[in-house]
Amino acid sequence: MVSVLLIGMGKFGRTLGEKLLGMGDEVMIVDKNEDTINGLASHYTNALITNCMIIDNLRALDIPSFDVCVVAIGDDFQSSLEITSNLKDLGAKRVVSKASTEIQRKFLMRAGADEVIYPDKDIAEKLAVTLNAANVVNFIELDSEHSIFEMETPKKWVKKKLIDVNPRVKYGMNILTVKKGNNVLSSIDGNYVFEEGDLIVVFGITEKILSFTNK
Repeated sequence: MVSVLLIGMGKFGRTLGEKLLGMGDEVMIVDKNEDTINGLASHYTNALITNCMIIDNLRALDIPSFDVCVVAIGDDFQSSLEITSNLKDLGAKRVVSKASTEIQRKFLMRAGADEVIYPDKDIAEKLAVTLNAANVVNFIELDSEHSIFEMETPKKWVKKKLIDVNPRVKYGMNILTVKKGNNVLSSIDGNYVFEEGDLIVVFGITEKILSFTNK
């Protein structure tokens, strides 16, 4: 469980807040819109109507007491930039800020953000991958070269043992686990026999895996 200060309750902030609550986290939400906070306050640990552009308002929140502060403002970059900077000045342990463009990301990092996310970019990248690789269900980009993919088991692997398929040597892929419906196998060894309907979770070099899935 982590304690989160969530600033900005637009569509992204609301979705993130719901997910954090579902994971059992303590979440304090802040927005300058009274109607927004009044409609959400009963669901959260704490809620406050205030303008976070005013540093004294942020100071009153005891910023160092939170494990992470999220700046989820999407329609006012100047506010996002100043709030990010003020949070770090007030001793925030970790600041995650939302950006819409690469130039915004650069400015937010310079302002002190520990991490910058851009949901629109992430969604577009995932969609591009799934559109170009029909058997890919999902993927997570770990860095500029490596990713984790969840994909359908190739038909030519069905009824074959992992050791015989040898994906690490032949295709540069490491099989992390196998999903069977709603069940995830805690571990598999070389004698595991792939079955029709299996979803495999693999790790490796993004370009190599994409090349394999597009064959």
